[in-house]
Amino acid sequence: MSHTDADTQHLSLRSDEDVVRLRQCVRELMIAAGFSLLEQTRMITAASELARNTLRYGGGGEAHVRRLLTGSRKGIGLAFIDQGPGIADIDLALTEGFTTGGGMGVGLSGARRLADEFDIASAPGQGTTVQISKWKSF
Repeated sequence: MSHTDADTQHLSLRSDEDVVRLRQCVRELMIAAGFSLLEQTRMITAASELARNTLRYGGGGEAHVRRLLTGSRKGIGLAFIDQGPGIADIDLALTEGFTTGGGMGVGLSGARRLADEFDIASAPGQGTTVQISKWKSF
């Protein structure tokens, strides 16, 4: 399920199929914005990691995908929102190699490294919102 308002697409993240749809949406917007294949791959990888975290740790949620335009730059912005248990220690969760789920521990720290901008808001019992963006000058 997705809809668009004011140039933002809202995609439900409830299954692996939703992650595939998100990846395709990000790819299409990045191609339209003129990003290189390497930049596309980086942002799609970050989106995949964060979407899977939303499913695995947040119990599902949604992704907001939007085109960005400011001054002489254009870009893509993504927000991942869940109402899960939240993250007690964000600094620890952002540590390279940290994992609570037996995975590789590349989710949050990897997404932060792959994006141009990264922001996370979370508290125990209040869910998590992660926002990333990728910019291109024109």
